Formats: sequence, C-alpha cells, structure tokens
Amino acid sequence: MTDAPSQPIAPGTLTGKVALVTGSSRGIGADTVRYFAQAGADVVINYRNKAPRAEKLANEVRELGVKALVVGADLTDTSTVQAMFEAVQEEFGGLDILVLNASGGMESGMEEDYALKLNRDAQVGALQAALPLLREGSRVVFVTSHQAHFIRTTPTMPEYEPVALSKRAGEDALRELIPSLEEKGIGFTVVSGDMIEGTITATLLERANPGAIAQRRESAGKLYNVSEFAAEVARAAVDPVPADNTRLVGDVSAFAGE
Repeated sequence: MTDAPSQPIAPGTLTGKVALVTGSSRGIGADTVRYFAQAGADVVINYRNKAPRAEKLANEVRELGVKALVVGADLTDTSTVQAMFEAVQEEFGGLDILVLNASGGMESGMEEDYALKLNRDAQVGALQAALPLLREGSRVVFVTSHQAHFIRTTPTMPEYEPVALSKRAGEDALRELIPSLEEKGIGFTVVSGDMIEGTITATLLERANPGAIAQRRESAGKLYNVSEFAAEVARAAVDPVPADNTRLVGDVSAFAGE
C-alpha cells in the first residue's frame, strides 16, 4: 500500500467484528481487507482463482492478531457462493461488513452476457446469500465507478460501455433492496470512484484505448490509486450512511448529475 492513510479506520474500531470482501486476493479488495484488519476486524478473503495470493494476504493480516478465513468462490456460481457463506457461519457465526468489490466483464473468452451475470445477478445473489449472517447494525458496501454510476447521463468509452451498463444495472438492483435492508437494521452504501490507477480494469482499458488513463488524469487533475480508493471503501463501512446511500470519490465535474 502506498500514498494512502496507513490506518484510515482507527485501531480497535472494528474489534469483534467480521468483514468479508469479495475479490480480495489483490488490488482494491486486498487493501480494503488490510484496513479492516488494522482496525481489529476478523476478515474473510474471497478469491476466484488466486489462492496463493489470498493465503499470503491472510498470513499478513494474521500477524496483526486477527483471524483470517480464505474462501474460494466464483460469484457467478451460486453453489460456491453458498458454500462460502456456510464457511463464514461455521467459522465466525455471523457477519458485520460485506463489501461487494468483485467485478469484471472486460476479460477475453467469456460468454456474451458475462458482464451482466457478474456485475448484476451475482452481486444480488451474494447479498441475498449473506443476509442470514448479517447482524443488526451491519453494513453492505457496493463498489463501482463513476463511468458506471453516471452511465445514463454521461457516455463512457465504447470499450467500457457494456461493463458500465452492467454495473449500473447491478447498482440499481441492489438499491431496490435498501428498504428491506433498513428494516433489518443493515446500512447500504454505494462507493463510486473515478478511474483507479493500477487496477485490472484500468489496464484493460488502456490496452483497448491507449492514452485513456492519461487523458482522464489530465481532465480530473488527479486519479486515486488502489490504496487511496480502498481507504475510502473501508471508511464507507464505518462512516454514517449518506442520505442518498452514495459516496462519490474523486472528481465528478465531468459527469452529468442524475
């Protein structure tokens, strides 16, 4: 982690809490896990196919004196998602923070509807599978991008549009669940960020559209890096839920309001 607050959440704030971050073997998810662990939370590290990397992260955070459970699950596979939450139930008995971080859709060789399956259907499925474990006062955080959050009013690069539309569909589907979540005492926050330097998505975008990152950086004045954005995601799990359930990170002047 670099150029981000070493401890964006005060030590001890999350002692006794359990936090699960999807897609947390690397990148934003991994740094979010680190921040939760620094604050005292026991953590669940989810990966799809990076088991050694996930185990390395688990060993790192265990040195902080917290427990770490590593669980492989493909969010588009309901049986592995169900097994993941059963493992959490068995290990910890419940869950206090769920960060829906895993996303994608720009990978090559996937079926045509993969982006929608992962960014909408799998997000809703993961939350519904987690509901029996989420205690009163728990928090759910959905991670997205400005390019997706504002896609209805601000066009994005053609290469990213299918992903942006699928992530916005996922956000909308999750927002429909807010009233039922609030009835159970569960807070929900969408964290939307500009392009994040160093992410897989940014790398794939740059490959498809050379110069895209530099152009966006020049327009915005600054782009957050992985650690800086992860700090905002982590804070969203402990800060008061915004009135509109939305935490915007970074410049939004280039995006038309909804």
